[in-house]
Amino acid sequence: MKTTTASLKPADVEKKWIVIDAEGAVVGRLASFIAMRLRGKHRPDYTPHVDCGDNVIVINAAKVKFTGKKLTDKIYYRHTGHPGGVKETTAGKVLDGRFPERVLEKAVERMLPKESPLARKQMTQLRIFAGAEHKHDAQNPEVIDFKALNAKNARSQ
Repeated sequence: MKTTTASLKPADVEKKWIVIDAEGAVVGRLASFIAMRLRGKHRPDYTPHVDCGDNVIVINAAKVKFTGKKLTDKIYYRHTGHPGGVKETTAGKVLDGRFPERVLEKAVERMLPKESPLARKQMTQLRIFAGAEHKHDAQNPEVIDFKALNAKNARSQ
């Protein structure tokens, strides 16, 4: 692959579809890999102000792993909008709850540029499924074995 000198135009972008199996993967490492793919930083013709990233499908998001004691000690905060309305929940409760894919979604969202229309557009190209099934077979996604890229990417427990 050769680096181009000219800036990439939005019409010249060719987006690929990739599938990542998150079962047993470490959340932070997986989120940084996904964020890099969404932004397009893996491409030699990366342009910061153009959406040149891939469409990413994540399956088995409910089976991700945390290292250390993050499952019980990591706290997610939200605010209701009323005075004194700060609510908190642990990562373990979110993973055991109704929408376990939100753990990975928030991790990726926080690795993209903040308060940006480009980051919001890039987040729409991320599809996270808690189970093993996804509905994007028509796009012929390429399967990426994330856990085989590095031994630290997977957690056995």
